[in-house]
Amino acid sequence: MKHRIVVLGAGYAGAYVAGILARRLSARDAEITVVNAVPDFVQRLRLHQFAAGQDIAAPKLVDVFAGTHVRLRVARVTAVDPERRVVAVADGDGGGELAYDTLLYALGSHGDDRGVPGVAEHAFDVSARPSAARLRARLDSLGAGGRVVVVGDGLTGIESATEIAESRPGLEVTLVARGELGARLSVGARAHLRAACDRLGITVLENAEVETVEATRVRRADGTVLASDATVWTAGFTVGPVAAAAGLEVTEDGRIVVDRTMRSVSHPDVYAVGDSAHAIGDNGLPLPMSCASAGYTGRQAVEAIMGRLTGREVPHSTLAHTYNHISLGRRDAILQGVDDRGRARPKHSGGRKIAWLKETVLKLSLWATSHPTFGVPQRRRQVTVRPTARV
Repeated sequence: MKHRIVVLGAGYAGAYVAGILARRLSARDAEITVVNAVPDFVQRLRLHQFAAGQDIAAPKLVDVFAGTHVRLRVARVTAVDPERRVVAVADGDGGGELAYDTLLYALGSHGDDRGVPGVAEHAFDVSARPSAARLRARLDSLGAGGRVVVVGDGLTGIESATEIAESRPGLEVTLVARGELGARLSVGARAHLRAACDRLGITVLENAEVETVEATRVRRADGTVLASDATVWTAGFTVGPVAAAAGLEVTEDGRIVVDRTMRSVSHPDVYAVGDSAHAIGDNGLPLPMSCASAGYTGRQAVEAIMGRLTGREVPHSTLAHTYNHISLGRRDAILQGVDDRGRARPKHSGGRKIAWLKETVLKLSLWATSHPTFGVPQRRRQVTVRPTARV
């Protein structure tokens, strides 16, 4: 019987891992199925650009996996039963169950309303293409002087506020920061960020806690009210409940606890990558939710699955967080290095060249994900799985 590998999620991590495994494992020995809720590959790192009104490519997953033996199932994952080793899915035909021998969990994350009243009903976010499309339509409907309030001063909040302000200069954009703007950046990078906000006409409110979000306003904890025609919520991300409901060992926020090879510590047939995984980096700290972490954890999972299926030693690939790359519109950006404790290094780089560098990185990330078979040496292709292999 073929070894059945089911990959849940086709974001940066899931799509890449599925494609590499399909290239390196013989179709005679392994059956690889990818389950994704939509038929397209979503460039999540560009959704703030899409919301601001830019055209962002969304390649079809059937094209992404062309030339491989990956099977695509467009469906929503509703449950995982690790004892029976099956995944329950729902689609237009009613859904069903998929059996697996190895499960790669890569369902990613989504926006976290943090329990703040009114966020779910009235706020927009850029964590998924449908929600970003709703924000785009709302911004399209606003005339000059329309008021946009971005809540959250993490990387997503900063990128969203600057992108909207640059792409739609007729709108009034306010960025609400819970603490000091750019508090995790170096002194020079913070100054660069403030200068960019000033240049783009963004009003920054620091040390501001949001208490409620209403249809046309945002109420702060101190009682002050901000008028808002479109409130963009970027105050954090969280994962879905599927892993926890399955009985996998998860962290308090629902991420799957994995060992150094991305293998679930409670269920050895399950691997987790990207935002779904609670992975400890080489510095002893949890890897942040990011595209870079998706790449690192994905590569490690490939090596682990390949090693265990073929009886070879499992190598350890790099698990590192070395920098933050922040877009400030299309013509400016900040590159902030971090030390081995995740703290900002004293120096940073910024400006048009850094914006060009990030644009190049994003294009390469899309290309690598859309060409998951590229770069795999011929001698490593079509590896035979041991008949009794279990991972």
